[in-house]
Amino acid sequence: MGIIDSHHHLWDLNLFEYDWMPKDDNILRQSYLPIDLAPILEKNDVVGSVLVQADQTGGEAKFLIDCANGVPWIKGVVAWVDLQNENVGESLDELMGLGPLVGVRHQVEGEIDDNWLLRKSTIAGLKEVSDRNLTYDLLVKRHQLYQIPLLCEELPDLRMVLDHIAKPDILARAMQPWSDDIEKLGHFDNLFCKVSGMITEADQTNWTRFDLLPFVKHVREVFGIKRLMWGSDWPVCLLAGSYEEVMEAALFAMGNMSTEEKDRFLSGTATEFYRLG
Repeated sequence: MGIIDSHHHLWDLNLFEYDWMPKDDNILRQSYLPIDLAPILEKNDVVGSVLVQADQTGGEAKFLIDCANGVPWIKGVVAWVDLQNENVGESLDELMGLGPLVGVRHQVEGEIDDNWLLRKSTIAGLKEVSDRNLTYDLLVKRHQLYQIPLLCEELPDLRMVLDHIAKPDILARAMQPWSDDIEKLGHFDNLFCKVSGMITEADQTNWTRFDLLPFVKHVREVFGIKRLMWGSDWPVCLLAGSYEEVMEAALFAMGNMSTEEKDRFLSGTATEFYRLG
């Protein structure tokens, strides 16, 4: 079974600002387009991918869908929409009409309001996402995890996925309080987790695959193979390692898997969750 990369980005610095990128970062501060990623995917037997937003604008959402329409291997797009806008449903319908929109993401990690996910306006917007059978990517940091059980209870029909295992402090090897907060999420069947974005949370110049082991072991115990999916987080991962190193480290940290379990982790979960064609 070919691999599905459940989480990567593309961006064009000529079109959008990407305010989260440091101005002097010569790795991130360059454009990354489909032509740059295609040979890397082929080399690693990746046959499909999910393209995830990196800029919170309607223009970027349409740019990502244009990228997906231009190559066969981008199977779905997770775009940004203004969830708190009363016309969010119309925005979703427009994007769905343009191409393979499969989900929505908001960069919650950057919100000052630690209850942003629980605002009535946010939940109303997410209800529009759920009503269209789309998904929601949760980009949060560990101190924001307490909101998620309440969100899962409020929106039991919305398929949600935790990006980057909620960014634990891998650099400090600090399991708590992240570990306890993750454990509270396991019984929500509509919540999945991406084993992605980890090496950039470790010592970016001196990490080893063993640094990831206890964190990945914990999410495997909590969510089980059936609700875990692999993602590269390319090109952000290039801050700390190559595409190949990201995949190898994740597989090592996952531990022993049967052929069926490995296929599920590398392809099946993402295909099912995002309902990829």
